[in-house]
Amino acid sequence: MKQDSINTFTPGPTPNTVRAGDGSVLTAPNGWVLLPPGDAALTRRVKVAGDHWVVQEKKGRKVFSRGVWASAATIDRIRVELEAERGTEGFAKRKEADARRRDQAQAEYVEDFFGAVLSFLAFHGIYADLAKRMARAVTDHATPVGSGTVARTKRIPVEQRAESAVIAWMRHTTTGYDGMVIPRVRGKRREVRRMLARRSHDLLDSYRRGEPVPERCPLQVALANGPCGQADKSEVSSWVVQS
Repeated sequence: MKQDSINTFTPGPTPNTVRAGDGSVLTAPNGWVLLPPGDAALTRRVKVAGDHWVVQEKKGRKVFSRGVWASAATIDRIRVELEAERGTEGFAKRKEADARRRDQAQAEYVEDFFGAVLSFLAFHGIYADLAKRMARAVTDHATPVGSGTVARTKRIPVEQRAESAVIAWMRHTTTGYDGMVIPRVRGKRREVRRMLARRSHDLLDSYRRGEPVPERCPLQVALANGPCGQADKSEVSSWVVQS
């Protein structure tokens, strides 16, 4: 990890260059090629095999891999070795076993997350069925592998992930957030999201207390429209203003 941090660059101004942290531009050595991302095993082995440059690009808060520069001969040799390994019966069996373990771990996590969402909702008994349907909708939306949602991170406790996933789901399905025209002012979008989160928490609290909810409540409308449905824009706009 320490070595990779030393050899990490951003894309340079031309296809065969990279830019170092100090802004200097380096040209790839003769005989080197850029190994694109996509084959994790090949990339790992190439990085262990010898000199290499890791190329990453940051867009917003996310960092994307742009590949690894390394000796073409090294990459070709390791690729041939990997192809030979992957053609064996033993590799096929290990891959199948790994897939089963991943599927089992995913199924267990989905149910654990469902339980965490249900616990966070904590609706009054008269809304128990609604709570289960909402918990399942949020879980189905947030937990798929590769979804990039907060439910996939391990940096915060599952209880916090569940709360964040509920509020995010409500923001997109029970408020007019997706259709809002928000001024491009620093902090304005964050302010709007906080305001909508407060509205969502207030709505959830009414279900927790077992209070009667307005007819055509956007939460119930969204659930009636499908697992990840969305309430009618006129209805959610009215709710946001009145809340």
